[in-house]
Amino acid sequence: MSGHSKWSQIKRQKSVTDAARSRVFSRYARLIAMEAKKANGILSAPGLSVAIARAKAANMPKDNIERAIAKGTSKDAGELFPVVYEAYGPGGVAILAEALTDNKNRTTQEIKHLLVLQGVELAAPGAASWAFTKTGADYIPNEPLIDVGDEEEEKLRAILEALDEHEDVQQVFTNARGYEDTGD
Repeated sequence: MSGHSKWSQIKRQKSVTDAARSRVFSRYARLIAMEAKKANGILSAPGLSVAIARAKAANMPKDNIERAIAKGTSKDAGELFPVVYEAYGPGGVAILAEALTDNKNRTTQEIKHLLVLQGVELAAPGAASWAFTKTGADYIPNEPLIDVGDEEEEKLRAILEALDEHEDVQQVFTNARGYEDTGD
């Protein structure tokens, strides 16, 4: 009965959950570093305190938060730029991907390549954002929401997962019914 030990199963499950937590923590670390740089390390600044609260809500360790603040306030810290990428997915579904990057050109090409592999092209700025209303840090889809069929839903799910796995992408939003809450 090789390969059927309980530890083997636990180890496999733990690696999947650890990878997901690591992805979430790295996103929050980038956000905290950017906000710390804007606020010059002042913890009571609104943007930084909100970013820290969101990271704590995701159970990010205190050491990681402190490291991210230190990284953002250090003299060697690179500039992080917020970028919004827009695309149209299967069935005419609008997709917005918010990213934080230190190199816009690199990230744009990576996102463009990632979307082309999924059979979708990057849209011009403003092409899909009309379908959303920005409220604070989130984009809320305007009515009416778009219904997608089973085949289109599988393609959409693959696109959203591919975007979500990119290290620079912070949140992904879509106006497909059932996917309104794909952001953080």
